[in-house]
Amino acid sequence: MVDRLKSKTAIVFGAGSSGDGWGNGKAAAVAYAREGARIVCVDLVPEAAEETASIIGREGGEAVAVAADVTDTHSVEAAVAHAVTAFGHIDILHNNVGVTHMGGPVELTEEKFEAALKLNIGPVYRTAKAVIPHMLRQGGGAIVNISSLAAIRWTGYPYFAYYATKAAVNQATVALAMQYARQGIRANCIMPGLIDTPLIYRQISGQYASVEEMVAARNAAVPMGRMGTAWDVANAAVFLASDEAQFITGVCLAVDGGQSCSVSEFH
Repeated sequence: MVDRLKSKTAIVFGAGSSGDGWGNGKAAAVAYAREGARIVCVDLVPEAAEETASIIGREGGEAVAVAADVTDTHSVEAAVAHAVTAFGHIDILHNNVGVTHMGGPVELTEEKFEAALKLNIGPVYRTAKAVIPHMLRQGGGAIVNISSLAAIRWTGYPYFAYYATKAAVNQATVALAMQYARQGIRANCIMPGLIDTPLIYRQISGQYASVEEMVAARNAAVPMGRMGTAWDVANAAVFLASDEAQFITGVCLAVDGGQSCSVSEFH
């Protein structure tokens, strides 16, 4: 541990992984802990939250697991109350919940469109509503929202609701940053590009003839020649949450191997 986050408490929504390996939320929770933070691991699936908390505990860190549904305000409030009871304060709010539903507006059902709104942008509102009052009382804090490169450009996939909701995450982050800048609360978001996590094998691989084709296509689409990892996203989150970034707020940071700068089409 380097202790960049020593004495801080981070609440990570979406701290579990959607399959074997390292998802963005799981890696972020562990990365925060390795820098000295105490972690509240929140996930819809209790076992997923507990797995991440156990990893942190085995490494000598301090963490608790909480099951919560980020589409329900009362559930989010209960998770935040649990965090305050366990550790006394919340210094870092990390949002890492999202879902991709394939289809443009013609193909997408209204039910799935509404579900995307509720799960992709709704948690930014609900968690901020629950956590910001605590941050105001203690004199500040840091918010890190996980957006997507899809917030600012076409990424080759026909997921209209995902583009729309991730763009909303970006602007919601900016709004939080500007409204609370004088109160010591910083808000930034990370826009992961093509990241090799368990999620893509569940929600993206169906767009390809095979998993191998998906991996090859995604690697080829990145200027650096490979997908990123959950640790690339987690390391950026640690920096944005730390005092090293104390003069950085309202930033939407691409972690994408240069893809946002590329003019090439990806499909």
